[in-house]
Amino acid sequence: LLASGGGTADRHIRFWNTVNNMHLSSIDTGSQVCNLVWSKNLNEIVSTHGYSLNQIILWKYPSMTKVATLTGHTYRVLYLAISPDGQTVVTGAGDETLRFWNVFPSAKSRSGSGLSSSLPLGRTIR
Repeated sequence: LLASGGGTADRHIRFWNTVNNMHLSSIDTGSQVCNLVWSKNLNEIVSTHGYSLNQIILWKYPSMTKVATLTGHTYRVLYLAISPDGQTVVTGAGDETLRFWNVFPSAKSRSGSGLSSSLPLGRTIR
């Protein structure tokens, strides 16, 4: 499975079967798709966006329902990386800021007290 993102005019995340080169599905995100990264532990994907929303969205795959919309950058979110443990993503934007987001719970916390992952400043997304 391959996920690809479209630019300002396209705005779609598309999913492809890489074995038979077939397009599987797509979703219009409403803004330029800059980056995509899969969760290492869940069937979820993070997308970062530019014009016009400048946000980060966490999606449940394959339904592509929004789990969370994260805001804070004032310019296009150009960079995205995931931590080795798969729990945190870092984003960098044209506003010259880095932001760390604790978006994916560890396997231990998922099996324990339910889904609860906190963000800086007390924001939670689960």
